[in-house]
Amino acid sequence: MTASAPAASSDSSPEQQHFSLVLGGPLFRFLCRARLADHALGFLPRRIIAFSLLAWLPLLVLCAFERRLLGGAAVPFLMDVEVHVKFLLAVPLLLAAELTVHQRLRFIARQFLDRKLIPDNALSRFDAAIASVVRRRESAVAEALLIAFVYAVGISVIWRHYTSLDTATWYASSSAEGSKLSLAGIWYGYVSLPIFQFLLCRWYYRLFIWIAFLWKVSRIRLSLIPTHPDSTGGIGFLGNTIVAFMLLASAHGALLAGQIGERIFHLGALLTEFEIEGGIVLVFLLCMIVAPLLMFAPQLAAAKRAGRREYGTLAQHYVRSFDVKWLRGGAPAAESLLGSSDIQSLADLANSVALVQHMRIAPITRGAVLQLAGAMLVPMLPLALTVMPLAELVKALFKMLA
Repeated sequence: MTASAPAASSDSSPEQQHFSLVLGGPLFRFLCRARLADHALGFLPRRIIAFSLLAWLPLLVLCAFERRLLGGAAVPFLMDVEVHVKFLLAVPLLLAAELTVHQRLRFIARQFLDRKLIPDNALSRFDAAIASVVRRRESAVAEALLIAFVYAVGISVIWRHYTSLDTATWYASSSAEGSKLSLAGIWYGYVSLPIFQFLLCRWYYRLFIWIAFLWKVSRIRLSLIPTHPDSTGGIGFLGNTIVAFMLLASAHGALLAGQIGERIFHLGALLTEFEIEGGIVLVFLLCMIVAPLLMFAPQLAAAKRAGRREYGTLAQHYVRSFDVKWLRGGAPAAESLLGSSDIQSLADLANSVALVQHMRIAPITRGAVLQLAGAMLVPMLPLALTVMPLAELVKALFKMLA
């Protein structure tokens, strides 16, 4: 990058200074006016309490009125594992994930500029990529379409035909005309579930925005340095974005645990029957969060090839000169090998060549991927008690740690 780059970065826009996937949109502005959020995503406990109670508390009251808390149906309200996990665990995790992602990604745009990864002639393209994030994040049309999708597909199709239990529950009962919603079921189907599904779908929309941003940046010819200590040419900080989405992964794990627990406790299913479902959710998360970073692989691979060639040539010139000087009699008679900086320079050059050789072609680390997978699996650990007594489970954990 040329000398003009620092000046360009010092005049960066507020969006570059504080990049965010979550600060924007009609719902966010409404929450700010309602004092349930601020421009730094504060008041998180308020949001969690407000959303959880709006989705869950009316169900409790209506089920008490209809006498379906502990009886009156094959699956009474208080015995419905999935609904409690969904509104009292998954919804708080989805809301908390907003704050985590905002805090961890807010300086991403600045990192590209501060590290001089964006050439001067591509600054306008980088600014356009950030502007597209802001435009999509603020879109009222997008949120309106998400709401329409929730009611047209999420409720009318997915819930009605695929995810609702095939038995009498607190929210529906069988009749000659078909399944009939209770009062609690009406609130559940037209208020509680849409709230949850909108929060979830909005996260998928944000991931789309994030992936689109990464795609546009990956099309810019970045100024990568093969010998950078992060082993990814200087963009190793992108690997840390995987950890930013850990709470989102936990929310998906909680949803899966709730669905599996519902079928274990009420339909007699076994935990081992859901290995495929767990694998599908994990692969889905990896595809949405980890795989997009592979878009930088072509540039990293090219930088590694160029580094091998250039540093290999440099090393050849140096070691040939070193050989001539110290092994073929080329050193001045007054110069002593003892204390000479030539040896240290040779070692430093060897380290540089080794860095190039070990350069990764994706800003992804095994540790980050394992943390993401672990975050998804943690909410499912209580289900292990259905196949293994607690005492045996504790013993097995101690043996693993011993």
